[in-house]
Amino acid sequence: MKLIACIFAAGSLAFAACNSSSSSTTNSDSSATTATDTTASASAGSTAGFKLGVQMWTFRMFTFTEALDKVDSAGIKNIEAFWGQRLGGGLPGEFGAGMSADTKTKLKKMLQSKGIQIVAMGVIVPQNKAEWVKAFDLAKEFGLSYITAEPIKTQWDMVDSLAGAYGIKVAIHDHPKPNVYWSPDSVLAAIQNHPNIGSCADVGHWSRNGLNPVDCLKKLEGHVFGVHLKDIVKFDDTQAADTIVSKGVIDFPAIFAELKRQNFNGMLSIEHESNWYHSLPDVIFTKNYYDQQIAALK
Repeated sequence: MKLIACIFAAGSLAFAACNSSSSSTTNSDSSATTATDTTASASAGSTAGFKLGVQMWTFRMFTFTEALDKVDSAGIKNIEAFWGQRLGGGLPGEFGAGMSADTKTKLKKMLQSKGIQIVAMGVIVPQNKAEWVKAFDLAKEFGLSYITAEPIKTQWDMVDSLAGAYGIKVAIHDHPKPNVYWSPDSVLAAIQNHPNIGSCADVGHWSRNGLNPVDCLKKLEGHVFGVHLKDIVKFDDTQAADTIVSKGVIDFPAIFAELKRQNFNGMLSIEHESNWYHSLPDVIFTKNYYDQQIAALK
């Protein structure tokens, strides 16, 4: 798993990509599992606040416009945008703070025509306050609920203050080791005395780090703003290949039950990081699996 930082012409804002270094979709051995002994009960909590989305990194090989068509054809109405995706569809440049007013207006109309909303964007790593302000301005203009990021430790106070002023949360994402936020304990440290900072729980990366996702969710209870849904073929391997949700080692029924117990109110973003050019059927499979699992919890 690589942490990738890119510099865009629109500014010096770096972003952390969530891509796996492997493109394999091989299913895992059934003996490898992160199944958990959870106390979450199907009768406790609620799934009313759940919304399913797609992290547009899933369709990173395509333009934003093309990716939006894929999301629409999957019957999903929420997305997490990523900085740097070429817009396409006659729109110049890339998604990010450098978009012109005219481009943003046309992009909004495109989203409205499909009934799709941008709920979040990321994963970004702004280097200073000016870059954070640009990110919050963009998030406010598109009505985002949160920004997925990996803020520099010295920025925690500033980021929390800006998030409060804009009314937009910041969800800290967990990449594999040696990323500073690989463990929920490091995220909890950032949350301390910062009510506008929480977690974007990437359950695939937690499993790559050898952590039980349900245990991590329990540690972060009340602070989970978003979730990245991905599955992997091997537990406790930072380089483990991505696979279709429910086909790997992660116990998703236990994750959904725990989120229900917590009355999670946010987006679960499908982030499929393999089969890059032909992943739409995999996304549709994941949506159908998700719908079945959530229906069983009601």
